[in-house]
Amino acid sequence: MEKESRYMKLSGLEPLIITPESNFINVGERTNVAGSRKFLRLVKEEKFDEALDIARHQVDGGAQILDVNMDDGLIDGKEAMIKFLNLIAAEPDICRIPIMIDSSKWEIIEAGLQVVQGKSVVNSISLKEGEEKFIWEAKQIKRYGAAVIVMAFDEVGQADTYERRVEISKRSYDVLVNKVNFPPEDIIFDLNIFPVATGMEEHRKNAIDFIEGTRWVRQNLTHASVSGGVSNVSFSFRGNNLVREAMHSVFLYHAIQAGMNMGIVNPTMLEVYDDIPKDLLEHVEDVILDRRDDATERLLEFAETVKGTAKEKVIDESWRENVLQERITHALVKGIETYIVDDVEEARQEVAKPIEVIEGHLMKGMNVVGDLFGSGKMFLPQVVKSARVMKKAVAYLQPFIEADKDAHQRSLGKILMATVKGDVHDIGKNIVSVVLGCNNYEIVDLGVMVPPEKIIETAKKENVDIIGLSGLITPSLDEMVYLAKEMERQDLDIPLLIGGATTSKAHTAVKIDPEYKNAVVHVNDASRAVTVVGDLLNKKTTHDYIAKLKADYDEFRDKFLKRGKTKSYITIQEARENKFSVDWESSVITKPNELGVQTLLQLSLKELLPYIDWTPFFISWDLHGKFPRILEDEVV
Repeated sequence: MEKESRYMKLSGLEPLIITPESNFINVGERTNVAGSRKFLRLVKEEKFDEALDIARHQVDGGAQILDVNMDDGLIDGKEAMIKFLNLIAAEPDICRIPIMIDSSKWEIIEAGLQVVQGKSVVNSISLKEGEEKFIWEAKQIKRYGAAVIVMAFDEVGQADTYERRVEISKRSYDVLVNKVNFPPEDIIFDLNIFPVATGMEEHRKNAIDFIEGTRWVRQNLTHASVSGGVSNVSFSFRGNNLVREAMHSVFLYHAIQAGMNMGIVNPTMLEVYDDIPKDLLEHVEDVILDRRDDATERLLEFAETVKGTAKEKVIDESWRENVLQERITHALVKGIETYIVDDVEEARQEVAKPIEVIEGHLMKGMNVVGDLFGSGKMFLPQVVKSARVMKKAVAYLQPFIEADKDAHQRSLGKILMATVKGDVHDIGKNIVSVVLGCNNYEIVDLGVMVPPEKIIETAKKENVDIIGLSGLITPSLDEMVYLAKEMERQDLDIPLLIGGATTSKAHTAVKIDPEYKNAVVHVNDASRAVTVVGDLLNKKTTHDYIAKLKADYDEFRDKFLKRGKTKSYITIQEARENKFSVDWESSVITKPNELGVQTLLQLSLKELLPYIDWTPFFISWDLHGKFPRILEDEVV
């Protein structure tokens, strides 16, 4: 008798059966507070009717599964998940497709499972905290009748090579199928899509390792599926949509051929594979498939041409005629090492102390780099090149600094850097470490997934001057709050730096700062870290800096919390009693000189500006607040 085929069967009001003949399943991600600033704002303001419109737009746009994520440090994720899923259930045009309940917190996942209709998908579980918890969560998911996404993550960390992807996925599959009796067709592996073309050697194979890992899973783990967030692969080129769209299409083309059958993809950020210009296609495939040692450099150069910022391939040395500071800044921004030693030596001759070259000339240049990167005008590989130029400059200055016997060294210090427990992302932390190291600070780097106990123990043992925490995922925010509480409980008295993609001034001021008596500083980017550290460790400035920071955060926190308070309204009867009363008998009504529409052609814009209400303009950019108060709103 022929063996029955086993297919993944999901459902909203309508069934979704995923067979080998099915096309790629697209997961809508805009109902994810981490993926949509607009959705996050609407949830925070409890405008769920408008949030439903985003979900409806996703379904109308072709999403076959709707990902819902409420993980944010400043909202009640459990309550928001329950409310939103209940509202979706009352909208047949939305709830006809299956729901993906997306959270890093089990209580939110379970709350979603208890109210969602149909057969949903849980995103996600992993072996990160051991097999026992993994089995328990899998059994609960099976009891609720849902499918599950399994992250390629174990007790050691995230899978970042082909071998680790194979190892973790095989172990996870064996545990689920043999120990939990989980239906294999309901298992979906997320094998971690990481950025390529970052400028770092260890990231070269991120895409091809995912593709080959996908091929292995589909060939060896019967009935299992593979998913992932495609936009991660092009993170290095944020700001250049033409290149990003091509990277997404090329990656998907090869990943789907290898067996990837579902994923989170923004349809507006995709180019048709066959429509990608041949020269761009060649450069992108070189990067995705790791076909050349110089693939990143070549794509970076090509990206400038398609963005319209590059000139002909002619060596332009005219910048060498600029003044010294402009030459150093140009070298850092463009990543040109050729003349940096000569320029740094010239700068050294002009200052009293060698360290002043770093604090002055070089950091002015790095601040420009930070501004350009923050505004999307520079890409990650370019920032890495800038850091290399900086490192070469500092290496040249190092012997002069060490030979300087002055007490100027008192302004330097030892800084502990760590990515918090549960988070394996380290690109940002590594760049900050390089920049601080280049500025002659001693770095104690504990790596990724560092538990709070180890951070505090090492800080005491090494007698560090500052602790720097990094985190890219939402659970990292809770870890940072916990660490601040522990530092306070154990009576530590050293500044705490907060950085990473999910961090913000709002979360730092509202959630972390109140838990710790010393300075807690949110740092936007690597170049700002040097200025902040300098102010914190300089005995002449530290007291005023911390006092101003605390006052700033107190004011910010007060404004933020006031904005979140529920307004109380008077009754309709009171409102009617307070209505404006007009004495029509004694009032004099002036008749206009001219009635109807008048056309005024000679008015200048300067005369009109005071009468313009800019509120709709700010709303169109998802900025909440009324004009002109919004100009003073630090949250915005």
